[in-house]
Amino acid sequence: MDLNIAVLSGDGIGPEVTNESVKVIDVISKKFDHKINISEGLTGAIAIDKKGNPYPDETHQICEKSDAVLFGAIGDPKYDNDPSAKVRPEQGLLEMRKKLGLYANLRPTIVFESLINNSPLKKDRIQNTDLIFVRELTGGIYFGKSGRKDNGNFAYDTCEYNRYEVERIAQLGFEMALKRKRKLCCVDKANVLESSRLWRETVQNMESRFPDVEVSYEFVDAVAMRLIQWPSEYDVLVTSNLFGDILTDEASVISGSMGLMPSASIGAKNALYEPIHGSYPQAAGKNIANPVGSILSLAMMFEYSFNLEKESNIIKQAVKNSLKEKITTQDISGNNKTYSTSDVGDFICNYINS
Repeated sequence: MDLNIAVLSGDGIGPEVTNESVKVIDVISKKFDHKINISEGLTGAIAIDKKGNPYPDETHQICEKSDAVLFGAIGDPKYDNDPSAKVRPEQGLLEMRKKLGLYANLRPTIVFESLINNSPLKKDRIQNTDLIFVRELTGGIYFGKSGRKDNGNFAYDTCEYNRYEVERIAQLGFEMALKRKRKLCCVDKANVLESSRLWRETVQNMESRFPDVEVSYEFVDAVAMRLIQWPSEYDVLVTSNLFGDILTDEASVISGSMGLMPSASIGAKNALYEPIHGSYPQAAGKNIANPVGSILSLAMMFEYSFNLEKESNIIKQAVKNSLKEKITTQDISGNNKTYSTSDVGDFICNYINS
């Protein structure tokens, strides 16, 4: 199979963790006899430094011509600490999402049995947790009308959705639920917000198309509580941009390390896969960052963009084995021996090859 992957390593630890995923791509291509073409592009702070633009046109063209995008991280302290900076690395990610039409963010939360004691939550609360958020990514309060008046003393942000936007994200959630445990939770605030009532009404109208999916409706504040109490009761959760932004960060703590979790941003024609951790500039260049989030993002790519389940499953199994054998970086090694970023990547590649 011929596959074209755009690789945007970005800033901070992005290049280091992405490099380990590229090693995995090479192993997978040889083991399963795929021809995988990699095209690299600049984005983020490094793109500003070299091109004056956090998402240059040539990078966008590389992404458009690809079947999927593997992304590292964006961010640099020299921009974070400069309030006067007119161009920022994060603008590149927003521009990329907009231009590629990436309307859905998929964020899984998985508890690995071998690391269950790393979580700040009790074992009996989180055991068997395997859920995924489907977050709407291009609408809602982040994109609605906003501004100031009354000499800057009055501020407003408007949450706006149309029915098509809700149907599109809910459709993806229902389809994912059919492939999993056939449970879908619509997360909203329909007791207060008109936009949430549109969400609930739209999902209710779609239920008859998916009779095999058990649908529930919960207010966002209740979900925030139950994610800590009984996260294993959830399967697929569909929600708006703002609610999804907050809840996915909350859920990321359940596994015990943000460095473990992957994500995907899905569009009609393309998709971008990235670990949920940031650029972590303090660790850049030290070969200590956890590459598992990036490698599991690659596994999501093979599953969702390419429908190659064998390839995806062997990557996930290799990661589970590395965690079980305690071949881990310092963020999760505890009292065990610590391995470097490249050590972990090599172990995973050798497992796939075996």
